[in-house]
Amino acid sequence: MTNAWMELAAGSGALGIGLIVAAVVVVALLIGAFAFGSRQKRREPPPPRPQEQPRMPDEGPVRETRERREPDEMPKTDDRTLPHDLGHQGSRTASGQERPRWDEGSSGSFGSGGPGAR
Repeated sequence: MTNAWMELAAGSGALGIGLIVAAVVVVALLIGAFAFGSRQKRREPPPPRPQEQPRMPDEGPVRETRERREPDEMPKTDDRTLPHDLGHQGSRTASGQERPRWDEGSSGSFGSGGPGAR
């Protein structure tokens, strides 16, 4: 063995002690984080009691309204319109409320419009 190997072998004890100290520090940090978290959890208000829970309106359950919407027209200008120039683009109720259906034999969500496996 050369002198360099001897020095490395002799210095490995300090490396072991350093790893043990680092492990103790990590464990201490984990215990501290757990203690801090449980202290914060104790400060939170308790969960609501059954009488504090939301209730159904007297009129009954609220129903979902389904309607077809169509976007408002784009503003017509001679200048180039950038997204920040548009602002909020609203929508309105569509004139026809019937749902669009696929024509038989036309392309659906998959394939090229062929007959498929029918």
